[in-house]
Amino acid sequence: MEKLNPLFSLVRDYLTHYLPLERKCSPNTVRSYQKSLELLLDYVKVRKNVPLAKVTFEMIDRNMLSVFLDYLENERHCSPTTRNHRLHSIRAFYAYVAEKNITAVTSYDEILKVDAAKVSEKLVEHMSEDAVKAIISQADTSTNKGLRDMFLMLFLYKTGARIQETLDVRLRDIQFGKTPSVTLLGKGAKIRSVPLRENTAQHLKECIKLFHANEGVYSTDYLFYTIRNGLKKRMTEDNVRDFVQKYGEKARAICAEVPENVYPHLFRHSCAMSLYRSGIHLTLISQWLGHANLETTLVYAHADTEIKRKAIEKAIPKDTPFGEHVNPERYKVDDEGILKQLCGLR
Repeated sequence: MEKLNPLFSLVRDYLTHYLPLERKCSPNTVRSYQKSLELLLDYVKVRKNVPLAKVTFEMIDRNMLSVFLDYLENERHCSPTTRNHRLHSIRAFYAYVAEKNITAVTSYDEILKVDAAKVSEKLVEHMSEDAVKAIISQADTSTNKGLRDMFLMLFLYKTGARIQETLDVRLRDIQFGKTPSVTLLGKGAKIRSVPLRENTAQHLKECIKLFHANEGVYSTDYLFYTIRNGLKKRMTEDNVRDFVQKYGEKARAICAEVPENVYPHLFRHSCAMSLYRSGIHLTLISQWLGHANLETTLVYAHADTEIKRKAIEKAIPKDTPFGEHVNPERYKVDDEGILKQLCGLR
């Protein structure tokens, strides 16, 4: 039997032992690192025209990594933030490799020379309620696949869950009754309970009745699954991204408010903006979304305030008699004030 390539031996140890057992990383975190390395190795394989097992450390130099990151941004349409996350994951792996194998220090130095992409500050992307409805309505509910897709998109929007959290939900994590809720496993293996509004709970009941007719409330079956080789398997993030993007492209033809790039996380942002505009306190929104840092929730206050400011400026142009009375500073978010609200100081 051929000996395992040193690169893949280290990848295996990193993903199956170091991250989950030594670093105590959550399954979602491990999966994220796994995806970054998988994308890189698959890309190198194609570029070098060699079998996957023949990919070596020497093939992944500074230039190769730079071209790979450009590929993510230009061909896979990843955002600069996602690009930087992939780079961080790859750097973390090479730091581990450099500790285990002194000969890999040179490769690690090469990787460190690749700069992260500049991320311009911009308002958090989100969709209007009309845009969300237009996208969800594209699912063909006369088929089981269409129904599953519809239920999944509704779940993303109504709960504000991350895509990994959504796909990790099992039937036992859903509680109905007087106060319906779903238990989510978030970043850092942190568990939180998200309330389910009445219409959301009803949709989930219909979903379970259709796709899990013979399962009990303590079932470990995934709420959303695919059938592979006759077995129920956890859906992949890529699977969801593909059909969400497809529905987004179709919905744009009937609703101009649908953005050009529709992706699962956009439903989370849209949920948060909907909650904020409904008057839900930022502290509760932060808990609802499972933000590790309270400051993260501020982006929704910034976005809503900036939208209002632009609307006011548009309604009252500066060259009108009323323009001189419009003070844009009045409509800027006071970070310290909102931070005090988040911390309960106000």
